[in-house]
Amino acid sequence: MSLKDSRVLCWFSCGAASAAATKLAIEKYGDRVEVLYCDTLKYEHPDNVRFLSDCEQWFGKKVTLLKSDKYSDIFDVFNRTGYLVGVAGARCTGELKRQVRLDYSRTTDIHVFGYTVEEEKRLLRFVDNNPTLTCDWLLYTGDVTKSQCLQMLVDAEIEIPAMYKLGYKNNNCIGCVKGQQGYWNKIRVDFPEAFDRMARQERSMDVAINKSYAGDGKRKRVFLDELDPAAGRYDDEPDISCGPQCELDLGEES
Repeated sequence: MSLKDSRVLCWFSCGAASAAATKLAIEKYGDRVEVLYCDTLKYEHPDNVRFLSDCEQWFGKKVTLLKSDKYSDIFDVFNRTGYLVGVAGARCTGELKRQVRLDYSRTTDIHVFGYTVEEEKRLLRFVDNNPTLTCDWLLYTGDVTKSQCLQMLVDAEIEIPAMYKLGYKNNNCIGCVKGQQGYWNKIRVDFPEAFDRMARQERSMDVAINKSYAGDGKRKRVFLDELDPAAGRYDDEPDISCGPQCELDLGEES
């Protein structure tokens, strides 16, 4: 099969960048495009359902929801694997997004992800670790920024997702295990039930998401129920992107 006959898989994530990339892909490839969403809606902001529907109208295409055939949601992953997050990444991302993508994909597919021009290092790392994957980096090659992606939504009269309005950099599950101390203190204020739920999960697994290097310089666990409300500064923390392209382990996408 030639590339002109390949499926074009747009990995939509309810984020502004993936929405913009999908729209550009449809303009380029037309009916060859499949818009796919690895379903983690259960623990995302409920406004994402509205945003997904609005984007379907903008795309002129339905978004196909894909689910893991092994795990029901992020807490099912945590409980059955005994893993929250570590140097290898987040197991929930790996099982509910990355593995779902791998299961659906064919070697002949062209993949479209929402990497913007600011994410060159992340993009190049992905390319290095996925040499056999064919991708069309529409945002990156088009010099499209994150703010321009948001502007595309505004121009299309699509209300931006609620999490962006609340000041979050990404539209992940509420209470993402990749978040640092400033992020979790913001979650504590905006979504106290989600904060408490993850605090209980940490204790049940005896695993802490956050670490501290204060005092003697040795790494210490900082459980959410012990987190200083003044710790961290979310604006200074890195993005915590979560999607089918994200890194998990030292294998394909490390």
